[in-house]
Amino acid sequence: MKKTIVGVDEVGRGSLIGPVFAAAVMFKKNLDKKKFKDSKQLSKDKRNFLEKYIKKNCIWTIGSASLKEIEKLNILNASLLAMRRAIKKIKLKNAIVFIDGNKLPDLNGYKLKCIIKGDQKIPEISAASIIAKVARDRLITKMSKKFRKYAWDKNAGYGTKEHLKAMKKFGITKYHRKTFSPVHNILSPD
Repeated sequence: MKKTIVGVDEVGRGSLIGPVFAAAVMFKKNLDKKKFKDSKQLSKDKRNFLEKYIKKNCIWTIGSASLKEIEKLNILNASLLAMRRAIKKIKLKNAIVFIDGNKLPDLNGYKLKCIIKGDQKIPEISAASIIAKVARDRLITKMSKKFRKYAWDKNAGYGTKEHLKAMKKFGITKYHRKTFSPVHNILSPD
């Protein structure tokens, strides 16, 4: 009997703003697995196309951890929390859950396995990275409309030269992760 595989990945861990997202994806039927690559290796148009394809042909869920949770727990634990939320929503305890990276969320009753660079090796993890990235990018693009000077629609809140320059010039917003050193260093320059 073929084992059911669920792939899990997170996105937004290194961003300086907003929540971290995770997705869990299980393929419903035989799909062309060659279509799937790590979301960072795909153009925005290709990710958006594949997101629709995944949503139509797969079982998928999204979990997130808020800015407040990131600042309280730290980014690693908040990422694991987002993954745990995505996995619990999929409700398939008999599946093997492959998680991108080298840390497992604390979750009893599930068969969990870390796969380093899993988003490049396991199509279900690649699909999860696409779902999570597109969902988070949509949120960040929406947030960027109020904060155009930071170019979040282009940099997704990551510490690009343009974003860091804008932070120094215009200050820190309520969406910035104040515990992250580039943000913290602007707030407390010592």
